[in-house]
Formats: sequence, structure tokens, C-alpha cells
Amino acid sequence: MTTGFSRLRRDDLLKTACEVIAEQGFGHTRTLDIARAAGVSQALLFYHFETKERLFAQAFSYAARLHLKALGDVESSKGTPLERLRTLLRLSSPAIPTEGWRLWIDAWAEAMRSPELEGISRKIDLQGRQVMRGIIEAGVESGDFKCADPDATTWRILALIDGLAIQTHVHPRALSRRRVNTLIRTAAAGELGLSADNL
Repeated sequence: MTTGFSRLRRDDLLKTACEVIAEQGFGHTRTLDIARAAGVSQALLFYHFETKERLFAQAFSYAARLHLKALGDVESSKGTPLERLRTLLRLSSPAIPTEGWRLWIDAWAEAMRSPELEGISRKIDLQGRQVMRGIIEAGVESGDFKCADPDATTWRILALIDGLAIQTHVHPRALSRRRVNTLIRTAAAGELGLSADNL
């Protein structure tokens, strides 16, 4: 990479790539589409990212960095376990359709065929589980939550969120946003010995 190609400019290209991929999907996005959206030549993309697959993987890595930073902010927050759980559930909620969820869902499908995307996806998933489990364990220790198996609870809550994300983006009329949030809050509350009104 040339020294004149700044990290900021690279991130701009990756952000644009994420937006185009989220809109069109991995399978239907061409490097030409990304180049046009970014206002650069296709040759420039290939010069800096070498292949379409490498560009897509780095775009997903860029989106992953942003998500991991948001998870880190929740993890390092000084709030109570309940406050941090509320924040994490809002951050993870698929109730509001976003390009981020469309990107993740499409990337999950591609990850079955791409070791690089699978590795990135697994890292995000692991970090999300660690943050959720840490919050639950802190809540159990403080007496705010009742949970015999924080690891199993973490898996169940996040599996529900992921499943609802697929339903709301593939079948957008299947569930209302309010219903999605209610299902997540009710399930999390039941797992942790809380009233759903607390979440």
C-alpha cells in the first residue's frame, strides 16, 4: 500500500463496501459497484485489496472492528450488571432493521465457504458471548440475577437474538418490532429471574 493512501481513506472505502454489500448481498455485489459508490476506479480497489474476496473479507473485518469496539464499550462500562445488560440487548436487537444485520446474515452464509469470513464471524460471536456471560456472572455475584449456568443462558439468549434477526430481515412482516423486543426481554428476564419490565 502506498504511503499516500491513508487509513482514513481505506476505512472510507471499506465502509462504502459494507453499505453496498449489505444492500446487494455478497453474491450480487461487483467490485465495479463498490468503486462507483466510492467514486474511485476499479483498478484502485484491486491495487489496494488485490482480489474481490480480499476486499469483501476486509470490509467484513472493518464492520467487525466497529462492532467489537461497541462490545468493548459495554464491557468496560461502569454501570450495574442490569444497566449493562440493557445496553447489550439494545445493541444486539434486530428489532430495527439495519444494514449491519443484513451484512452479518449474508456473511454467515458466505462463512460456510470462506475460512477467512468464518474466522472473523467466530471472533465476533466469541466476543459477544464473553461480554454477555461476564455481565450475567457479575449480576449473579451482586445478587441482581439468578442463574445457575451463565454460559448456557448466554447461548440461549444470543441464539434467540440471531434467530429473530434472520426472521425479521428475511420475513419482515412476520413479527412487529415491538414483538421482537418483547420476546427478547421476556426470554432474558426468565433466564435471569427478573421481571420483563426490568429490561
